[in-house]
Amino acid sequence: MADKVKKIGLLTGGGDCPGLNAVIRAVTRTAILKYGYEVIGYKYGYKGLYNNDIVPLDLNSVSGILHKGGTILYSSNKDNLFNYQVEENGEKICKDVSDVAVENLKKEKVDVLVVIGGDGTLTSARDFARKGVKVVAVPKTIDNDLAATETTFGHYSALDVATDALERLHTTAESHHRVMILEVMGRNAGWIALRSGIAGSADVILLPEIPYDINKIVAKIKDRGESGRPFTIIVVAEGAKPKGGNVVVQKIVSDSPDPIRLGGIGNKLASDLEQLISNHEIRCTVLGHLQRGGDTSTYDRILSTRYGAAAVELIHEGRYGNMVCLNSDKMTFEHLENVIGQIKTVDLDNELVKTARSIGTSFGD
Repeated sequence: MADKVKKIGLLTGGGDCPGLNAVIRAVTRTAILKYGYEVIGYKYGYKGLYNNDIVPLDLNSVSGILHKGGTILYSSNKDNLFNYQVEENGEKICKDVSDVAVENLKKEKVDVLVVIGGDGTLTSARDFARKGVKVVAVPKTIDNDLAATETTFGHYSALDVATDALERLHTTAESHHRVMILEVMGRNAGWIALRSGIAGSADVILLPEIPYDINKIVAKIKDRGESGRPFTIIVVAEGAKPKGGNVVVQKIVSDSPDPIRLGGIGNKLASDLEQLISNHEIRCTVLGHLQRGGDTSTYDRILSTRYGAAAVELIHEGRYGNMVCLNSDKMTFEHLENVIGQIKTVDLDNELVKTARSIGTSFGD
């Protein structure tokens, strides 16, 4: 049993995704209804923790948010308090301001901090745990690339959006005999491209894990034409790259802890294919942040609720410094020291890859 807990703080960091509000709701309702804890939220992630920008969370404030995308606490992916940009003597410098956050927690008499986020956000959670802060973490990434857990909330909502887009592209591709390319998220792991590609009947799926040969894609397009199917659907993860080539960088965000922003591989692929194929029009659609927005899917509403309730159970049991995980469809936990930097990528022998190959899908290799 944990030491007496009276008040917990909650923040969401990194990019938003469907399910964040459902986690906030589950944490708040479980904390209040089951254990009588007081709950506050920090706005804009770690920035709010630094500025002590708080909002009370009660049953009324989390009512009606289960299905909504985004986060009522707002978020930021630029605020690492262990390397935070501040202005001193008219100059902008980066310094460790984590002690300010610790003092703010003490000021508000917060006993436990619940952190919801991806690898970057969880890295800071681990670092706060090392400083003695009682932390419980909930994993968040639509890419589903955290190794310690089978599935992260938001992933299947993003899949629904990508699959719907592929279905819509299919009809116009067939009508005009075009090659239609859909670029989806997936920096290091191609789970969105792989799963939506199978569900959306893509002819070619390009993943970060499998560098592609442009000539193999051309061959697939020509083979389909010769077989009486003069159109092709391609789904490509933003982190995909040609054999011997590099990822396409859209821009550099200098004030971000993770400054490289990928994007543009879909248009590059379209340009490359246009030079090799003369009898097809090629169009590219970049799905972008549409994958992050909108209502939360049924599956993710349930999963997010399970994550939030499980986080409060860890608090009740005094299991601090841990992240809630889903393993064998059961809520478990893993120490933060063991989950940071452990990326779950698509294995070439993955059953889904084998299934896609069995039905004739090309991976450009």
